[in-house]
Amino acid sequence: MSFYEAWMEHDYNPFILFSEDGKVISLNQEAQYLLGEAKNRDIFELTNVYASHSYGFKTTALDLSFGAYNFYAITVGYLDEQKIGIKLYKSSAKKFVNIEEKGESVNIYTLLELCISASSTRCKAEFTKEFDPTFPDVKLHINNFTKLLNMIYQSHSSALSIKTKLSLVVGEYIRQNDKKYPIFSITISSDLLDGSYINEIESLALKSNVMVRHHKNSTILTSAMVTL
Repeated sequence: MSFYEAWMEHDYNPFILFSEDGKVISLNQEAQYLLGEAKNRDIFELTNVYASHSYGFKTTALDLSFGAYNFYAITVGYLDEQKIGIKLYKSSAKKFVNIEEKGESVNIYTLLELCISASSTRCKAEFTKEFDPTFPDVKLHINNFTKLLNMIYQSHSSALSIKTKLSLVVGEYIRQNDKKYPIFSITISSDLLDGSYINEIESLALKSNVMVRHHKNSTILTSAMVTL
């Protein structure tokens, strides 16, 4: 996989490349989640409606929803008649009321490893990880955040496999008091998710000042990256 391909695969926003007859040629991981809630045909029709009249790329601002996904813009591009691509830009589920800088500094990899290790003793699922290797230590409410992670893993505990993905949200940030904070996300996905834990997860996310989104087989945490 080239650097460009790896970048697209880890992008926070869904990208899909279609053939001229609407078949999916390639897509990134976020697009796989999206197509769990939207039909290929609907996305392909949207792609054609907002395509430029001539070869090239066109970005359009619009309010768009597919299931739990909300988007504020799309880019459609094509250079020939055989392939056409679309990238959809996610809207934040909600804005942070306040970015708190009073948390404890922690190595996010170590925290995730501890939670995964603890959860692996309570279930038979196979755990896999996909971590961005460039994260600095971040400030979090460690106790609440650890409880939140453990509760999410508990909601996936009946699955055969559980995947944890840690990544930086490329191209997006939160501004507060003239400061810009990058955003990172943790996606925990599996083949079986127990929805009865949602209320408890929402409560712990609120205490942790973290945004949480629920999809069919995944839970996504999004937080400002507050560093030293």
